[in-house]
Amino acid sequence: MEKKIRLIWDFRGPAAARTAAHFAEHLRESPLYTPGLEAGVEHRGELHSLAYLIVEAAEMPRFRDALKPHRGEYATPQTPD
Repeated sequence: MEKKIRLIWDFRGPAAARTAAHFAEHLRESPLYTPGLEAGVEHRGELHSLAYLIVEAAEMPRFRDALKPHRGEYATPQTPD
């Protein structure tokens, strides 16, 4: 199975949650976005939220160069609770 990378855009401040949600919508509307990709939002605290896009590791350079994420990490598969 191909490794996946989670590209991350951090937002801080009182409007962080709204800004991250709005940015995630732009990620989904991007010409690079395809149905197999996952875009979403996480809230880390009252003043810190992030938008993310999970891509195949082989495709990461193309997305990184076009979308300029703040950081990235290996995506870990989510297991059902």
